[in-house]
Order: sequence, then C-alpha cells, then structure tokens
Amino acid sequence: MVDVRTLEAWAPRVLSILRIVAALIFMLHGTQKLLGFPPSDHMPPIMSLFWIAGLLELVGGALLLIGLFTRPVAFLLSGEMAFAYFIGHAPQNLFPSLNGGDAAILYCFVFLYLVFAGPGPWSVDASRDRA
Repeated sequence: MVDVRTLEAWAPRVLSILRIVAALIFMLHGTQKLLGFPPSDHMPPIMSLFWIAGLLELVGGALLLIGLFTRPVAFLLSGEMAFAYFIGHAPQNLFPSLNGGDAAILYCFVFLYLVFAGPGPWSVDASRDRA
C-alpha cells in the first residue's frame, strides 16, 4: 500500500503534469482552428467568435503549457469554456455526452482549479517566485 505522505509529496508535481497535459491537448483545438492542424473541415473567418476562441486556445494554451501567468490565463480560459459550452453545446441537447460538450465542461473546471491551485513547481511562475 502506498503511504499517503508519499502521495502528498508528489501532489505539487502532479499538478504541474495536469497543467502541462491539459494545455497541450487544449492547444490542439487552437491549432486546428487557426492553422488547420490537425486537419479539419473548415477554417473560421478571421475575427469570428470561433477564430477568437482558437486564438485564446492557442496562445492561452501555450502560456499554460509553460506556466506563465497561470492564474489569470486559467481564469480567462475557464470562462471561455463555460461560454463555449452554453453557446455552442447546451442548445443542442441537455446532456453533455449527447451535445459534445463534455470536453468544454472538463476544461472549464480543470482551468478553474488552476486558478486556485496555481501552476505547480514546474512552471515559469514558480521559478519567478523563487527568484
């Protein structure tokens, strides 16, 4: 059986891993919208809501990836995902598993958690705080 103290000792590092993995996957949504990678059926018109969402996903995801300005960026992206869910998914169906909004809800709450938990020790923010 694993000692609880060992798990607790690793918690800050696993927080960093959660932030990094979530940011990498989130960035793919932005690259798909703005850069066509991975390939998608259409590119959004410049300055449309979909395009702005892609810009937030790409730039915000990159900032979260390195852990720079983590709390304000996570707050902004959490709001973006709440907005995306209620504007783009909820009108289609009540249930997230049927309206395709499960990822938006999950990102919303992971990012909201980062607002309160911070970036973890493996981040630019943490290295700036140590200096």
